[in-house]
Amino acid sequence: MSATNIVLLCPGQGAQAVGMAKAWCAASPRARQVMDEADRIFGAGPGGRTLSDIAFSGPQETLNRTDLSQPALFSAAVACFHALDELFASKTIRAIAGLSLGEYTALHLAGAFSFEDGLRLVMRRGQLMQQAAETSHGGMVALIGADEAQALEVCARAAGNGVLVPANFNAPGQIVLSGSADACDRAVAVAGEVGVRGTKLQVAGAFHSPLMAPAAEQMRDVLAKIALSPLSAEVWSNVTAKPHERTNAELLRQRLVEQLVSPVRWSQSCSALLETMTADGTRAHSAFHELAPGNVLKGLMRRIDKTCEVTPHDVPTDMPSHAA
Repeated sequence: MSATNIVLLCPGQGAQAVGMAKAWCAASPRARQVMDEADRIFGAGPGGRTLSDIAFSGPQETLNRTDLSQPALFSAAVACFHALDELFASKTIRAIAGLSLGEYTALHLAGAFSFEDGLRLVMRRGQLMQQAAETSHGGMVALIGADEAQALEVCARAAGNGVLVPANFNAPGQIVLSGSADACDRAVAVAGEVGVRGTKLQVAGAFHSPLMAPAAEQMRDVLAKIALSPLSAEVWSNVTAKPHERTNAELLRQRLVEQLVSPVRWSQSCSALLETMTADGTRAHSAFHELAPGNVLKGLMRRIDKTCEVTPHDVPTDMPSHAA
């Protein structure tokens, strides 16, 4: 049976890869228009380069910079969405969810703000997070095989006089901790003592932790200057693992501030969304689509619920037939 509803999944930081959105821009004039608009808004980047040039050509270490990867990811996902206009045209958007940075993509697609306002928000968010990372000595540790209780135990035992908190609940058995560099070092050893595996991540700083508080407070001022429209579709909050209230602009601003210093509850959001769709009967008539770049969210969903199939759209050849 052909799906009548779609659920859109929008990737976050970590999904960036050199060449992202390049194939979409070659295949779709609409995607190219989005990236051209992104270049106009972004202006001159390092070495006077455009955002699309950085996304298409890298190098990876440049693209990995928080202040560059976030606007590139936002623009690539929006370009992909518009390239798929024909595929989605006869469908109803049942829900949209975005991982961390991807929540801004989700909110734009639901009409909360224009592409230009969204890109400027994301640009500033990336800059503020980069600055907060550079002024705090922090890091992140992935725990493999841990549940929330074990993650909290590692934090309690390894924090010492520093900061260490759960930052990302990505999927069952995959939790990321964030905090002071020395606490992260201790967490790797403590993880083994509680029966899970800890691995330090190569990241710029302690994202989604109290060490991002300076960025969060400045982001509050940035968000206050942006007009927010009612949401046209259900968008799931990283902070609460519940849908945002569609007409409560002030609460939406507050949630986006909180998102910088709170754990991303992706696993809980996806589980709750699937439960809601099962309860209201829409799951059987819905298809899940992951916007470019990559297929990280497809992999996480496989761990969250093996029965939920996600179609990724990293490049145009990944497009399903219009009957999907």
